[in-house]
Amino acid sequence: MGPGRIEDYALLSDLRTAALVGLDGSVDWLCLPRFDSPSVFARLLGDGDCGHWRIAPTAAVREVRRRYRDNTLVLETEFRTDDGVVRLVDTMPPRERDGIDQPCLVRVVEGVSGEVEVGMRWVVRFAYADSVPWVRRITRDHQQCILAVAGPDAVLLRGDRLPFRVPHERAHSATFTVAEGQRLAWAMEYVADLDALPPSVDPAAVVRSSERFWLDWTSRATYTGPHEWAVHRSLATLKALTYAPTGGIVAAPTTSLPEALGGERNWDYRYCWLRDATLTLLAFDNFGYSDEAVAWRDWLLRSVAGDPADVQIMYGVTGKRHLIEWEADWLPGYQGARPVRIGNAAHRQMQLDVYGEVMDALHLARERGIAETPDSWAMQRGLLAHLETMWQEPDQGIWEVRGPARHFTHSRVMVWVAFDRAIRAVEEDGLPGPVDRWREIRAQVHAEVLDKGWNAEVGAFTQYYGGTELDAATLRIPAVGFLPGTDERVLATLAAVERELKHGDLVARYTTGAETSPVDGLRGREGSFLACSFWFVDALALAGRRAEAEAMFERLLGLVNDVGLLAEEYDPAAGRATGNFPQAFSHLALVNGAALLYGTPETRTRHERSRRG
Repeated sequence: MGPGRIEDYALLSDLRTAALVGLDGSVDWLCLPRFDSPSVFARLLGDGDCGHWRIAPTAAVREVRRRYRDNTLVLETEFRTDDGVVRLVDTMPPRERDGIDQPCLVRVVEGVSGEVEVGMRWVVRFAYADSVPWVRRITRDHQQCILAVAGPDAVLLRGDRLPFRVPHERAHSATFTVAEGQRLAWAMEYVADLDALPPSVDPAAVVRSSERFWLDWTSRATYTGPHEWAVHRSLATLKALTYAPTGGIVAAPTTSLPEALGGERNWDYRYCWLRDATLTLLAFDNFGYSDEAVAWRDWLLRSVAGDPADVQIMYGVTGKRHLIEWEADWLPGYQGARPVRIGNAAHRQMQLDVYGEVMDALHLARERGIAETPDSWAMQRGLLAHLETMWQEPDQGIWEVRGPARHFTHSRVMVWVAFDRAIRAVEEDGLPGPVDRWREIRAQVHAEVLDKGWNAEVGAFTQYYGGTELDAATLRIPAVGFLPGTDERVLATLAAVERELKHGDLVARYTTGAETSPVDGLRGREGSFLACSFWFVDALALAGRRAEAEAMFERLLGLVNDVGLLAEEYDPAAGRATGNFPQAFSHLALVNGAALLYGTPETRTRHERSRRG
């Protein structure tokens, strides 16, 4: 049996790694011990034999209801059958709260009414489903457990009933009856050292502790405007995608979920993109999470430290630089979408816009009272000195195209941002720097974009100099302060994007088709990029079309799934979510769109002050 629809999954996280749980009660994706580690459950990219852990009634299910408890990441799934109702409670305890040294997935079945036969199927496959473990029973703390081992990898399962056949069965199953008021629980833990197995845990206590952690965290949110539930769920999702030891945030916890169903646009997003820096700082600091904003700033500074010529567009959660891309050719892929890629070759691309993103993020940090570290300004001056020497070169752009390098308009706009924020650091914060030279370059870049990025025949800023194609990234021009939102060229670009790239409320990044794209070098169409749809909302608001912006924002919220999560893209023809899931960029765009539309006067004033050009 293959995986469910992308939008049918819910997220669990311990702030080091994450699991995806389907509507059918199956954990279909889990990498241990970190977001970017090899998977233990990979049914998401194949079938049941690729690893999963399913707990669900054996009889036909008439209805499934699920929710997160309040604003937590404790997930409840209720299965309603003709014989009664059972509730499945899932969580991964954040280790910074529970004193648990290694990842732990806790699952509890509660009888709500009647008597329901429940089946469990536990299939462990290490190394992206390439390694079948040896499974045996052991006794730990006077409790029967099951240990699965393959080379350096091991997990330990313990719980109330473990009638599996061992050793070395390829799949392990059990059935049991759960009556009203009865509770059964299991915990699966990662084992880093076979000579030091983890002590037993109390699943009920772990659920309570996880719930307290998330309630404490979400109670700090200061947002009380419209659509509060969606904003708070997005903030919790961003926290869930955070690697606690460093503060880095992964773009998504998954790899190779296709941007087009059945297509080849499949990428590994389990890494941290510098491009997310500005949006992340805004999202956290605007709504009361200054500690998280500081942690992200510190991760950013550590990651880009070194020779400015060596700055990458993305890093591992620990700051790792080498994210070598390869293909797991034994995995069938999500509903047949291949290849399945591990690693991301785009980490070696030159994308000039990241210099603007980094400088903008650190500018925002200063705006919000996050002090520069002793070496941070020197590092930023080094980045600017390097950018001075190569800003006129072509690059791969914001969308990391694998076609020819070009002079992308958005990249040049962000080069302008880099020098603009450096100038403001001198003018507003009193930091030292060659401000006259920076002003000259800023003016040169601005004039060049207006001359070469604007196409009078098309009546819009185009994707790259000399081209006629449109790009939704140009919607960010007013958001970063390059031109006012009411500038006639911005309004014309907004109209062109609306005409060519907007389909209903969904906005494509750029035009793709059945043939190989001359821009990105890939075949096939992709879904509409959800962040671009929220950027369109921002552009409407900045153009003074607030009522339209609010109405579109509300309609876009209809794309969140039943537990408030968004994928990277949405395929309007198929009515399906596509791309990696859940996607930080989508949730960042949602949160910051809410800040622009509904934030407090202070928030909007700070936003406008930070964005002015």
